[in-house]
Amino acid sequence: MMRCSTRSVATLLMLLALTFAAGARAVVLEGVGHANIHNGDLEAARAEARKAAMRDLSLQYEARVSTRDTMENGVLTESRTQLASAVNARNVRIIDEYRNGNLLRVTVQGDVSAGVGQCAAGDAGRLKKRVAITGFPLLYPDQARVGRLDDAGEILPQQLQRRLVERGGFQVFAATTSRLFGDLLNAPTVQAGDNRLSNMSQLARELDAQFVVTGVIRDLGVADPSAWGTSVLDGLQRGLGTVDQSRRFAVDLVVFDGFSGAPVHQQRFETAAEWNAGPGSSTGFGSAGFQKTAYGQSVQALIGEMAGAVSEALACQPFITRVARVDGHGVTLESGSTAGLRPGDELKLYRSKRYLEAPEATPELHDAGVSVTIDRVQPRESRGTMPQPGVMVNIQRDDIAILW
Repeated sequence: MMRCSTRSVATLLMLLALTFAAGARAVVLEGVGHANIHNGDLEAARAEARKAAMRDLSLQYEARVSTRDTMENGVLTESRTQLASAVNARNVRIIDEYRNGNLLRVTVQGDVSAGVGQCAAGDAGRLKKRVAITGFPLLYPDQARVGRLDDAGEILPQQLQRRLVERGGFQVFAATTSRLFGDLLNAPTVQAGDNRLSNMSQLARELDAQFVVTGVIRDLGVADPSAWGTSVLDGLQRGLGTVDQSRRFAVDLVVFDGFSGAPVHQQRFETAAEWNAGPGSSTGFGSAGFQKTAYGQSVQALIGEMAGAVSEALACQPFITRVARVDGHGVTLESGSTAGLRPGDELKLYRSKRYLEAPEATPELHDAGVSVTIDRVQPRESRGTMPQPGVMVNIQRDDIAILW
C-alpha cells in the first residue's frame, strides 16, 4: 500500500486526487443476470441477480480486455486476462424477472454513459462517504418575487440531496438552514486568507461529514421584468408572445473537504428557459406549478447535472473517518456498517497535530506507520485492532483513518 507523508489534509487530498475522463452521451441498454435461490430467500437472490445484470450492462457498453503474461527463463508461467469497465448507469430498473425452480433471471434496463476513468480508490469505492449539504442562499432575493421562489435556497439543496441518495454511494445529510458564506458576492472564491472556512469545518465535525456541499444561487431573474406587469395590456402582450418571457438560472456549486476546509470541486451551472407560469400558478421553487414550466424543467435537469458533478468529484477520493477511542491495541472509529465497513477492512492511521500558536489552522497529518484491522462493526461505529499499543505510536482521539 502507498505510504504518504503530508503537511496537511489539503495536501494529502491533492496528492490523492485524480483526473477524470469526460462522459459520453448516454444510451439505453439491457443487462441480464442470474442467481440461485438458497433456502427460499428470493430477495437475496434478486439482489445478486441484479448485481450480475448490472455487470452485464456495464460490459456491454465499454468493455476492455487486458492480458498480462508472466515469463520466467523464457517459459510462460502465468497468463491473466481481466475485464474492466468504467461507466455510469442511471435510471436503472428491473423490466423482467423469471424464475425456474431455484434459478432466478433478472433483466435490467438503464441509461448508460462513459464514467470516470479507473482510479486508485480501491476498496474505498464500495464505502459510503458522508456528505453534508447546506443552504444555497440567493445573491439577489428580490429576483425571487416573480413566482414566489424565495424558498429556492432551501429547496434546491433538498432536491440535490435526493438526487445524490438515488445515485447511491453516499450518506447524505441536510443542513439547508445553514449558511456558510458571509460575503455572497465573492463566495465561494473568497473565504479566509488560507481559502478555508472555519464554520464549514465546524459543521462537518458536528455532522461527522467527510465532505460539505454548498453554493450560492447567483441569478434567477427574468429577462424582461416589465413583461410581468398585472395590467390588461401586459397580459395581452404575454399572450401574443411579443415580450421576452425567458428566465435565467445560475448557481455556484462548491464541495469542501470537511477535515481541512479546502475546496475539492467548484463549478458554475447556468441555464435559461421560458417562464410560462400563469399568474398565481407557481407558489415556490418546488411547487407543482414550478415543475410544469419550461423553466422549472430546465432547472431540474441542471440539478441532475449538479448531482453528477458532485458524484464524479468524490468518486476517487479516499474514505476518511475519525478515531473515536483508543485503548491498548484497540481502536474505535466513527464509521460503521452504514458506511459499508466490514470485518477484515484495513485502514491506515494518521496522527492529527495542531499547534498552540495556530489553533484554528488545518491540522498537520503524520503517517503513524500502522493500520487498524476491523473486527467488529456496528451501524455508526466500528472496532478494530492495531499491532502496537496506541501509546507506542501516539494514536489518540480525533486522529484519522484512511482507506483507499
